[in-house]
Amino acid sequence: MVGVLECIMGILRLGWLIRFISHSVISGFTTASAIVIGLSQAKYFLGYDIVRSSKIIPLLKSIIAGIDKFSWPPFVMGSVVLAILLAMKHLGKTRKSLRILRAAGPLTGVVFGTVFVKIFHPSSISVVGEIPQGLPTFSVPKDFSYVVSLIPTAFLITGVAILESVGIAKALAAKNGYELDSNQELVGLGLANICGSFFSAYPTTGSFSRSAVNHESGAKTGVAGIVTGIIMGCALLFLTPLFTDIPQCGLAAIVISAVLGLVDYDEAIFLWNVDKKDFLLWTITFSTTLFLGIEIGVLIGVGVSLAFVIHESANPHIAVLGRLPGTTVYRNVQQYPEAYTYHGIVIVRIDSPIYFANISHIKDRLREYETTVDKSTRRGPEVERVYFVIIEMAPVTYIDSSAAQALKDLYQEYKSRDIQIAISNPNREVLLTLTKSGLVDLIGKEWYFVRVHDAVQVCLQQVQSLSESPKIANSPLESGKPSFLKRLLKQRGEDFLSSQLEAGQHADAVPQDDPNPNLEEPLLPRKP
Repeated sequence: MVGVLECIMGILRLGWLIRFISHSVISGFTTASAIVIGLSQAKYFLGYDIVRSSKIIPLLKSIIAGIDKFSWPPFVMGSVVLAILLAMKHLGKTRKSLRILRAAGPLTGVVFGTVFVKIFHPSSISVVGEIPQGLPTFSVPKDFSYVVSLIPTAFLITGVAILESVGIAKALAAKNGYELDSNQELVGLGLANICGSFFSAYPTTGSFSRSAVNHESGAKTGVAGIVTGIIMGCALLFLTPLFTDIPQCGLAAIVISAVLGLVDYDEAIFLWNVDKKDFLLWTITFSTTLFLGIEIGVLIGVGVSLAFVIHESANPHIAVLGRLPGTTVYRNVQQYPEAYTYHGIVIVRIDSPIYFANISHIKDRLREYETTVDKSTRRGPEVERVYFVIIEMAPVTYIDSSAAQALKDLYQEYKSRDIQIAISNPNREVLLTLTKSGLVDLIGKEWYFVRVHDAVQVCLQQVQSLSESPKIANSPLESGKPSFLKRLLKQRGEDFLSSQLEAGQHADAVPQDDPNPNLEEPLLPRKP
């Protein structure tokens, strides 16, 4: 059942779900898991049993409670084997001529321990003991009466297996600089579980300890797994008597040596210096894995990671744009302090798709920018308030129906305050959605532009005309006179064709009188 679920996920290309497991989560998870796995091997070093747990507190309590049973011989032998492993690993890493030592380390440790036990027969050092000879028998499941009751368990095992397998796989992929195909991993796990079920195997998942041993031995490809499987099969058939006297403290030393390389404290220091949010995510995953267990830790880490994604998506970055001196380029005024804005005009850029979850935040920020833009950087004709809001939509890749309706409401709200919205550079899909929702006709095709500067050019001329008649501009509804927007729309009442809209042909809307002498930089060249 677990294998079928994993294969279905792989075939349906659902591996993208694993992309939400960030590198910070993987690093925190593997670091805590390495510590827990290392402590779980302590019983073979100390010479007495400790509780089996994936949490650090019960492990530490059990180790402390049984300290009076401490035995020197397994501790000394385990420490010697561990020292041999670390020394051979170091030599293999630092000297290319001796890199074979890195792969030969575990075998050397096992041989050393086995020979010592066979010669001296120390009673205080526990050994592997007798291993049943032969391969498990082939059998076909016949009783399916438990299928319904096993469905929740199968889903739980599938989820944990995927998280743990892909977790260690992504950690090793990042460590060795290669890409991981999550769908291929799912299909591989599924096939392994389906085949293993006919031999009464446990559900298969990626093992942190064995993967670490495999990696530290220098394995690079899946051929290492094939070779290991063949050797294991041959060993089960013919060599089990040789494994009887392998000291368990020597095997524990191999595991501890391997998981030491997964303790990634350097990543925590890097995240602290680069991104405090990712460091917080690393810390949460590390702590929950360490104190609440591997399964709960990875689930909480993924949950918090998804919460960060949702928060970022619901609170997108919105920038106020200003014009760089001597250019027609508009950039974020916080990133480019020399950029300046114009009186009566607010230019904003929305750096994300617009949809139901973030439209409220976007509307709130637009209202905020209407009143809080720094006036010290403004130029051009002086007016008392904002008359134009230009929305740069180049980064907006998608807009849904809820956002389109919210923009309609925002337009009506602006209209009641005599403020005109202008849209700059929407992509084809966004423009199509705006057209279907009626927003293009509502705002007016003449207020859609290809470039921000085209929009500024038109708006600035209108602000200039307002500055020349301040009384009318400041009191648009007095004495029955038409509002600013009505006068503006009457002046620009021509109906723009769709081709003109896409081509940005707004030059005819620019009055041909002399430019305002207050402008420090000319607008786009006029027609001759």
